Amino acid sequence: MAILKARPREVEIDLGRTAFIVVDMQNAYAKKGGMLDLGAGIDEARTNPVINAHQRLLTAARAAGVKVIYLQFGYKPDLSDAGGPQSPNVRKHMAFKMIEERPEDRDKLIIEGTWGWEIIDELKPEPDDLVVKKARYSGFAGTTLENQLNGLDIRHILFTGVATNVCVESTAREAYFREFWPILVEDAMDHTGPDFTRQATLYNFESKFGWITKTEDVLDMLERNQAT
Repeated sequence: MAILKARPREVEIDLGRTAFIVVDMQNAYAKKGGMLDLGAGIDEARTNPVINAHQRLLTAARAAGVKVIYLQFGYKPDLSDAGGPQSPNVRKHMAFKMIEERPEDRDKLIIEGTWGWEIIDELKPEPDDLVVKKARYSGFAGTTLENQLNGLDIRHILFTGVATNVCVESTAREAYFREFWPILVEDAMDHTGPDFTRQATLYNFESKFGWITKTEDVLDMLERNQAT
């Protein structure tokens, strides 16, 4: 068993039953010129350190034998999986407003097969990684994620990616409800909107749903595990 420094208290975890879930690290969400940048603006002073944290974490995770799972948010080109006329999804996700108002930017959004949909070059999945496609904020909604986790006998999940207060939070909350242990790596995530949205997510997980840790503490745990 490995001990991970976290809030509100350290967590004892079995690395053989632990996975990283990398949430939506796609061009649309993490790169200048992508959907999030066009719709709300991307602060590279925040996103670049998050990308760097991922590079360090995933390298160490693979070396320690910890499974890496990517979530990839996107819709089919004909939008048939986006929800019908009664779906709130088509009214709340920014992609649909942008498709209507700025059809010339379609390739920068999250349409399957486009640049925006692709996982960023710095974090391309490796052959032993899993990629789970999703069409809603939560990685569990309408996907094989739970089956994949159970099939691998995973119980502890380290979450990274974007956005802290939307897709990361949605997936991590569902993980808690499905009896997984969600741990958020706070400096390997980026949020949308004011900073209080990030703070609210971290507060909720520290107090109600899971645990909060940092990149250096995860790396320390993985290095100590390799040393033994």
